[in-house]
Amino acid sequence: MMQQTTYTFSSASSTIYTDADIACLPEWVSGKPIIVTDEQVFAAQQHKLAAWPCIVLPAGEQHKTAATVDHLINQLVAMQADRSTTLVGVGGGVITDITGYAASIYMRGIPVGFVPTTILAMVDAAIGGKNGVDLGLYKNLVGTIRQPGFIACDLSLLQSLPREQWINGFAEIIKHACIRDADMFAVLEQHTPDDFRNNHDLLLQLINRNIALKCSIVQQDEFEKGDRKLLNFGHTIGHAIENTYGLLHGHAISIGMAAACRIAEEMNNFYSTAKDRVIALLQRYELPVSLSFDKKQVGDMVLMDKKRTGDIIHFILPETIGHAVIRPIGTDQFRDLLTQIF
Repeated sequence: MMQQTTYTFSSASSTIYTDADIACLPEWVSGKPIIVTDEQVFAAQQHKLAAWPCIVLPAGEQHKTAATVDHLINQLVAMQADRSTTLVGVGGGVITDITGYAASIYMRGIPVGFVPTTILAMVDAAIGGKNGVDLGLYKNLVGTIRQPGFIACDLSLLQSLPREQWINGFAEIIKHACIRDADMFAVLEQHTPDDFRNNHDLLLQLINRNIALKCSIVQQDEFEKGDRKLLNFGHTIGHAIENTYGLLHGHAISIGMAAACRIAEEMNNFYSTAKDRVIALLQRYELPVSLSFDKKQVGDMVLMDKKRTGDIIHFILPETIGHAVIRPIGTDQFRDLLTQIF
């Protein structure tokens, strides 16, 4: 049965539907919906999207660019979209990011909603209002924070996910557990990816738990002045290697979390037993925990990270399972740590 919760942020509210059915889209949208999706999702879900006009974009992070947004906006002009139009991003994190950004700038802002089709998008990417595009190798360097009017999680859309994309989403779930929910961490240790894939209710509970956790953090700090930065656990190194080495987002973040745990251990604020538990859990969910990378190149990439201020990187480090802190690390110290640990 569909569940509905409305979260109020500083300037807008988002209604989140879980265990939803995309056929109910007209109930969530005022005005004319236009679907934005990608070629892979459209091929798998065309029968469910046929009732609405669709803009189909190329699939993949390499297309998360300003050029793709320009193409999308030109399509909106051709379709005579106006301020009564609601853009509906149906897809994974790339599509929700692009759609949210286009909606925020087209005619200085039109309504937007999301129907995420991956676990990663359901528990993280679609939630919280961040959207935008990459600039070359630099992740999400251009964008806005603007809340969607609705997010609808239709678990049936996950059935077509290839296994690597199923696994990919658990990186963000493990991230949430590491920074804020030790009990969820223990639940994850008791299960496997297949347990959640084969049990609708178990998966629904997990998705609801992660949505509530992320929304509570964003409500307290929508524009990332404080605790919202905790959601970047694993993302500093993760973003630096994701586009450079062509990794899936969850895989890059998993490697970044393992690296952050090693840095935390080196800086004496995370015990090796806790570090080992995090790394073991990532491996239990078939996520990578290491990568041979060019340390100088990654160090240079981090200098363009949005979490850097001057010569300081606001690095997210765990202290215990379920609790992380924002730790300022100098850029020179960070380069030294990269050399020592990797």
